[in-house]
Amino acid sequence: MNTHLMEIAMLFDVPEVIGHRGAGRGNGSTGDVRENTPESFQTAVRQGADWIELDVHRSAEGTLFLHHDGALPDGRAIVRLADDDCRAAGLFTLDEGLEAIPADFPLNIEVKSVMEDASDSPERRTVALALPYLAREARRRRLFPSSFDPGVVLAVRTALPHLTVGWMAWVRGPLDLVVPGAAGLGCSAVGVDYRSLGLPDGPVPAHRGISDVLEIAHDAGMQAYAWNPDPASAAALVRAGFDAVCVDDVPGTLDELRATPDAT
Repeated sequence: MNTHLMEIAMLFDVPEVIGHRGAGRGNGSTGDVRENTPESFQTAVRQGADWIELDVHRSAEGTLFLHHDGALPDGRAIVRLADDDCRAAGLFTLDEGLEAIPADFPLNIEVKSVMEDASDSPERRTVALALPYLAREARRRRLFPSSFDPGVVLAVRTALPHLTVGWMAWVRGPLDLVVPGAAGLGCSAVGVDYRSLGLPDGPVPAHRGISDVLEIAHDAGMQAYAWNPDPASAAALVRAGFDAVCVDDVPGTLDELRATPDAT
């Protein structure tokens, strides 16, 4: 094991389960909990998740709100909405979400860039607004920020070089770009769409296998986590050696892992 991997080995106490958007996208596995809400985060903790993943977008006033997509279901862009409009739409702030999570509970903050981040002044950009939260939360819990935007990864690494950062490379991202891309950005974790690995439908033509992904990522000093697998696929990935899985069905995944002795 190389030195860098030893330095970041404590990110995931292998294997671990990350609650996607709290208790899962949409209504979660309980059927009645809305994603990216304090209730969803508390539900994920009760269900036995090891980590919580949440998403942040900025409002027109520069407040970070919890929401996955850049726009509301009616098409209004969050970045163009006043705070009162975001609250009226049922969104919670990042502050409200953090208050609902135990202070020492591991947290993955997904920083969602918006198009305006390309042209707004640096201090108004989403990652700049997130940096104080990342610095504070890292002092009291295991934490890693992540993003699909490599610019966010680089900005965090520049401003907070002591933090572990993860890069998530696109839906069904090609593995030959995902792993070296994350390493090139200086990440300690690489997030892989489980469908890029050929699950649940079988091998993807011309794509590398799971063993190659894990061997090379680990050799590069990175831990690897897969996002959004169903419970059976999550257990298969853990058996194959993935360090963590980010899932919508926390209890279902835990049941599958308990049913697979070599997956825990």
